[in-house]
Amino acid sequence: MSPFRRSNTKGSARTQVGIKEVRDNVLVLPGNRYRSVLEAGSVNFELQSEAEQDALVDGYQSFLNSLTSPVQILVRTRELDVDRYLEGFRSSREDEPLEIYRKQLDNYGAFIRKLVAGNKILSRKFYVIIPCDGQAGADFAQAKEQIMLEQEILIKGLEKLGMTARPLSGLEILDLFYSFYRPDSAKTQPLSEAILSQTHETACI
Repeated sequence: MSPFRRSNTKGSARTQVGIKEVRDNVLVLPGNRYRSVLEAGSVNFELQSEAEQDALVDGYQSFLNSLTSPVQILVRTRELDVDRYLEGFRSSREDEPLEIYRKQLDNYGAFIRKLVAGNKILSRKFYVIIPCDGQAGADFAQAKEQIMLEQEILIKGLEKLGMTARPLSGLEILDLFYSFYRPDSAKTQPLSEAILSQTHETACI
């Protein structure tokens, strides 16, 4: 079954999320509401000196004061799929012609399995959501232009804080929702352009 097939059930993910489509890397919601999503890097605050921490706090305050529109900051913690990670090493081992490197891959795989035995390995990602809520009949091109302007301001502001940021592609935006609302399916059937082209529903979860 396709992970994007429409569902008429009351509790379907499509009903809960209410996504209309993703167009030109912009999330389109009902009611002329548009969103762009940035994935941001991070700074290890605890490793900074006291002076660097003070400068970082002051810089962050200036960054917030410079914003011309509200933004949403999302911090997402997920459990890493270690089995899939190790599967990549098993594939590399099969293609490795030298025995010494095959042994190193075996040892590394055993080390990782021992390291994660009984423990969950978590990853943390940071997102900044840029909104643009238009009026009835608002033109998508105008909304996109406004979002792109805000996006550029945010990226430059985060760079001044020592953090990188990049906009998510349309596929990455859909994958973010997909992994939120269908985490089990996301592990066994990762989202790809091929799946989207097969379903002909690039905006349905």
